[in-house]
Amino acid sequence: MAKKDNSTAHSSGEYDSNIRATIPYYDNLHNETLNVVKAAGIEPAMWLDCGCGTGTFVKKAHEAYPGAFFILADPSQEMMELSKRKLDGVRGSFRFLPPVKTQDLRINDKCEVITAIQSHHYGDPAERVMAVKVAYNMLQNNGIFINTENISPLSMEGIKIGKNNWKAFQEKNGKTAKEAEKHLERFGKEYFPINIEEHLKLYRETGFKAVELFWYSYMQAGFYCIK
Repeated sequence: MAKKDNSTAHSSGEYDSNIRATIPYYDNLHNETLNVVKAAGIEPAMWLDCGCGTGTFVKKAHEAYPGAFFILADPSQEMMELSKRKLDGVRGSFRFLPPVKTQDLRINDKCEVITAIQSHHYGDPAERVMAVKVAYNMLQNNGIFINTENISPLSMEGIKIGKNNWKAFQEKNGKTAKEAEKHLERFGKEYFPINIEEHLKLYRETGFKAVELFWYSYMQAGFYCIK
C-alpha cells in the first residue's frame, strides 16, 4: 500500500482510482456543483478551489467556464503536484498555491466562486469556522461559496443506519468488508463531520445572505451560500 500523504483515506497516487468506490455519486456531486453555479447566473472571472486534490473538479469546471482564472489550493504537496500534471497542457489560466489549508489562505483578489469539495470535514470545529470565514472574506459581493462534505446524521440511530448503508455501497463497488469497515472507523477520528442543521447555522452566522442545501446522498451533503 502506498504511503499516506494527505488527509483522505487514500494516498494521492491512488485517490482517483479509489474515490468512486468510496464516495457515492462522486461525479454527480461535481456536476451538480457546476449546475448550481450555472443556475445562479454567475460568470466567474476568478474561481478558487479549496482542497483541490488531484485537480479533477477544476478540470471539469474549466471545461464549463474556460474563460475563468482558477486558483488551486490544497494542504498536500503531493496532491498539488498531481493537479499540476492533470492540468498540464490544458489551455487555460491556472494558479497553483503552495500547500495550504483554507483557514490559512490569503489572496489579494476577490472571487466570484469559491468551492470546497470534500475537504473541510478534516478540520476541527475551530478550523472549520475559520475556513468558512476566510471563504466569505475572499468572495465578491453576490459571489457564491459551494461546500460539499461528509456529514453526520442527526441522531445516533441515523449514524448507525448511515454507516451500514455506506458500507454496503463500498462493498458493492469492490471493497472488502474489512476495507469498508476501516474506512468508516475514520468517522469522528480522522475527519470531523457535523450535521446539516449545524452547517446551515454556521453559514448564516458567518453572514451569508442566502444559505441552501442542494445535495444530500448517503453521508455526504452539499451547500451553497451567497454573500
